[in-house]
Amino acid sequence: KMEEFLNLTQLKTSLKEAILLDYFTAGFWWAKEMNFSLIQLSGFMDLLNFALENLSSKHMTLGDNLKELERAMSAIGETESEEGSDLNLFSIEQAKAIIDYLVTSLFEHYKAYEYLFHSRREEPVISNE
Repeated sequence: KMEEFLNLTQLKTSLKEAILLDYFTAGFWWAKEMNFSLIQLSGFMDLLNFALENLSSKHMTLGDNLKELERAMSAIGETESEEGSDLNLFSIEQAKAIIDYLVTSLFEHYKAYEYLFHSRREEPVISNE
């Protein structure tokens, strides 16, 4: 189902698509184990996508991406939410767990993800030989 949702069409031959499927599937199951509500699960998946998009599309450095995460997460726990912010639906404890998860799943492997998105790789040549 995740493969269809993410519109991954070359999963069997694309390392990038396989890694993206693993990233989002692992995040989904982690959030389910945390007993997030459906709205929280959606917000968490948006946050995973936000951090990955910062790296892949915006070419943000690790430091800049961490600053963006801090900015996005700073509204959590406040009584008045900023306009359009869905992240205040997490408790402080959940927010800390989310940050820990992002650190271990994405930020500790940032160089590998940068390589995945930004380095040119030659296509392997496969023949009958």
